[in-house]
Amino acid sequence: MAETNRELADFLRRARAQVDPSRAGLPPDSRVRRVPGLRREEVALLAGVSTDYYTRLEQGRRITPSPAVVEALGRALDLDEAGRAHLQDLFGLTAPSARGSRRPPAVQRLRPGLHQLIDALDGEPALVLGRRTDILAANRMARALFADFERKPRPERNYARWMFLDEAARDLFTDWEEQARTAVESLRLEVGRDPHDRATTELIAELRERSADFDRWWEQHRVHQRTHGSKRLRHPLVGDLTVAYETLTLPGDPDTTLFVYTCEAGSPSRRALDLLAGWTLAGPPAQTGPQEQRPGRP
Repeated sequence: MAETNRELADFLRRARAQVDPSRAGLPPDSRVRRVPGLRREEVALLAGVSTDYYTRLEQGRRITPSPAVVEALGRALDLDEAGRAHLQDLFGLTAPSARGSRRPPAVQRLRPGLHQLIDALDGEPALVLGRRTDILAANRMARALFADFERKPRPERNYARWMFLDEAARDLFTDWEEQARTAVESLRLEVGRDPHDRATTELIAELRERSADFDRWWEQHRVHQRTHGSKRLRHPLVGDLTVAYETLTLPGDPDTTLFVYTCEAGSPSRRALDLLAGWTLAGPPAQTGPQEQRPGRP
C-alpha cells in the first residue's frame, strides 16, 4: 500500500474516533458504543456513500473519490478547514501548483528585500519560516525573545526541532505543550502536501526517536494551520509576557510564511517587550562567525 494511502487510512480512522455522535445529527440508536466516535456505517450515512465504499477508503484502497464526496466526508467527520485541506491532499485532489508538483530547491533562499522587511519591523519580533518549519530569517527582537537562531548550526535552525529538542524552549514557554502540539500538527499538514520530501521525512524520524511527546502527538494525526494565535512566555530577562502573532504567506511562495509578534498597547506584556527592545539595543550586536551566513542567504 502506498504511503499516502496509509496516511489516508490512519487519518480517516482517527478523525472518525474524534466525532461526538450526539452532535452528528444521526437518527436515534440504542446500540451500545464500544469505541469512541462514529461507526463506519454512520460516517457513510452522513456522507451519502455506501458503507462498503467508505470501508474501502478507510482501508487505504486505491480509490479516488470525486471532490463532492471528499467534501461530504469532511462534513461527516466534522473537519475544520485545515482538516479538509489535509483530506484533499491525501486524496490527491489539491491543484498541482498548490501541491508543489515541481520539486523545490534543496535550500530555500530569501530575497534581500525580505531580510530588510523584518529588520524594519524594529521593536516587533518577526520570523520567516519555510518548509518543515525551517527558520529562514529572524530579526533582532525575535532572536532576543526566542533564541539566537543565527548562532545555531544550519541543521538546527528549525522551529519544531528547537521546540522539542532544546530544553531552553521548554523553559521559555509557559504554554509549551500547546505550542509544541501545534508544531506537530503543522508538520502533519505539510506531510500531506508533499509526503515524499526527504528532508521532512528525516526530521520527523529524528523527532519521533528523540522525543516521546512528539511521537505520541504524531500518532494522533491531527492537523493545524497556523494563521494567528498567542504564546505565553517566561523570559529570563523581562519575566512573564504574552505575545500575539499573525502570519502572512508570501505571494508567489506558498512555502514561506512571515510571523509577526505583537503585544497590546499599554499592557504589561508591551512594557516587557519594550524593555527587551531597549536591552537589545544597549547590548553588543550579534556577531556572525567567519564560516556562517544569515539563514536563507547564499
